[in-house]
Amino acid sequence: MNKYVVEFIGTFFLVLTIGCTVLNGGSGVIPPLAIGSALMVMIFAGGHISGGHYNPAVTLGVWLRGKCEAKDVAPYMIFQTIGAVLAAFVVNFLKAGAAVAPLQPATVPAFLAEFLFTFALVYVVLNVATARDTSGNSFYGLAIGFTVLVGAFSVGNISGGAFNPAVAAGISVMGLSSWPNIWIYLVADFAGAVGAAGAFLTLNPADREEVPRQD
Repeated sequence: MNKYVVEFIGTFFLVLTIGCTVLNGGSGVIPPLAIGSALMVMIFAGGHISGGHYNPAVTLGVWLRGKCEAKDVAPYMIFQTIGAVLAAFVVNFLKAGAAVAPLQPATVPAFLAEFLFTFALVYVVLNVATARDTSGNSFYGLAIGFTVLVGAFSVGNISGGAFNPAVAAGISVMGLSSWPNIWIYLVADFAGAVGAAGAFLTLNPADREEVPRQD
């Protein structure tokens, strides 16, 4: 149960940071920097307990890679989503009265943006946090957090820069994204995770031979 609670806490603070920095018209360097930093510190805080996924797409990718037991996949995703939704309600309370304008993305560009940067995120996670050749490194949280920062800077104005189905639920609750658009994030982000896991296993055949971790 401890690892599920850690996943809840990490996702909660990630989405809380997103909401508090984006609502009221946050723009420029501050939201991406804050969001990437929040993810980084939560990964360093909880990575040794749960792996620091905080993202159902990451959980899917890590499971496909063989480093997450099947029995943990659904609980991870559930606790991540609960954390995101509760954080959204807290943001709505803290920012009551703030003007909220939901993003109206163009479907195809938004889908492609989400797919590409979720692929990049999960690919980085698998290489820095699960690969044999980088085992025990001290930079994994920084690398993962900066991947989200880069994605937010690059395509945040195209798709909203979620790269995370739980975040998609959170920003929908906050009104930053319209509920009818949530399918874009769900399909693109999970597809990106599947692609990243396939790329990792293809490019790292030695890791493919490992026995899945028993938590």
